[in-house]
Amino acid sequence: MKLSAVLAATLAVSASAFAPAPVAKTSTALGMDRRAAAGQIAAGAAVLAGLPTLANADGARSSATEARARGIYGQRIAALESAVNSGDFGAVAAEKNAFILFNSGALSSKDKQSAAVKQTNDIFAAIRAKDTGALKSAYKSYIGANDISLVKVDMSSGQGYSADYDYRVRTPAGAIYVR
Repeated sequence: MKLSAVLAATLAVSASAFAPAPVAKTSTALGMDRRAAAGQIAAGAAVLAGLPTLANADGARSSATEARARGIYGQRIAALESAVNSGDFGAVAAEKNAFILFNSGALSSKDKQSAAVKQTNDIFAAIRAKDTGALKSAYKSYIGANDISLVKVDMSSGQGYSADYDYRVRTPAGAIYVR
């Protein structure tokens, strides 16, 4: 008799363990349903989409980035000397971006940048006026004030770069002596 009582009790306990529990809406830790959570996520996404400043670069400036800008854009500006001397306004105007990028990347202080921008404006005012004399004098003052000169490496006396990732590769400043 004891065995049948224990067996009946075990059967009752196992039956109650597998019986369906009443279904109740479970509460999340935040106390909101899916619709409210989706609305808050959409509102957060809209706020983040309205912040375009997060996509800006950090504006890292170092001596290497300044040397790169001076090497790339300074050489393009220095190569304009023959166009300036011949009065080729179109060739100088075609290199407007080189002046802009040189002014913003190769010059470290705000004073030098503002002076270079003023000198650039003088160059392009001379181009708009089609005044060759003013273009020559503005270009000469820009080159002198910003210490820009055309660099060419003689292949018999040295090399201009040491890796394919150097900014001087495939430029006149990047000659390598190969036997």
